[in-house]
Amino acid sequence: MSGIDSLPPLRQVIADHGLSARKSLGQNFLLDLNLTAKIARQAGDLTGCDVLEIGPGPGGLTRGLLSEGARRVVAIEKDTRCLPALGEIAKAYPDRLEVLNADALEINPLDHLTPPIKVAANLPYNVGTELLIRWLTPSDWPPFWQSLTLMFQREVAERIVAQPGSKAYGRLAILSQWRADARIVLNLPPGAFTPPPKVSSAVVHLTALPKPRFPADPKILERVVARAFNQRRKMLRAALKGMAPDIEDRLIAAGIQPTDRAETVHLEQFCALARSFES
Repeated sequence: MSGIDSLPPLRQVIADHGLSARKSLGQNFLLDLNLTAKIARQAGDLTGCDVLEIGPGPGGLTRGLLSEGARRVVAIEKDTRCLPALGEIAKAYPDRLEVLNADALEINPLDHLTPPIKVAANLPYNVGTELLIRWLTPSDWPPFWQSLTLMFQREVAERIVAQPGSKAYGRLAILSQWRADARIVLNLPPGAFTPPPKVSSAVVHLTALPKPRFPADPKILERVVARAFNQRRKMLRAALKGMAPDIEDRLIAAGIQPTDRAETVHLEQFCALARSFES
């Protein structure tokens, strides 16, 4: 822990570098280093792992990941204002932190990381869901990552772990639970952040399964569930009618009644329906 102890408190770092969280970048900073270390621990044993972090800001979670033993951290930060603060962390942890001033949506992690790889991030709210979908739907599986430990708005976290029949159940639940075990491991009130957001947050931990729970093409499955849940109030035969002229037959073959609504359909049934579009 000597590296983290040698660095100034995050409030001082923010003051020294003039870092105010920008709404346009989806930023909310966590300043409690005990809390950022606790989040890092939710990722499990980091010894011997490279860790990908998105949107480190002033580096609170970065310091937690390094102090908890990550072999190496690659932090992608779009905001150039944060780079000097992150540079100070890199000096405190020689050869263990690489900072990329880039857009996370445009980076191939395998160009910078060596397996085994974990992802841990207080994701910027404006790109968090898109990144999660990308990480869950590569054409090849297992993915580049062993686990994802990600902070979201509480509402988004609940959508990831939701079960059929609940209001939160939808595309995120299907895609997350198809290829991973997902659970909420930590809840955080607005007051934990600077500035405080209007909503609570939660940390979700997803562990990649060796293979998907049920066979399906990821792009087809994503398209089916996106269409199904885009019109939640409609019966599935109406919501999906544009996908095939024989959609009722396909639904029945997948064990789904054409009059069912998307929120009542289970993962296995959605996968069976997606497979009907593969040939």
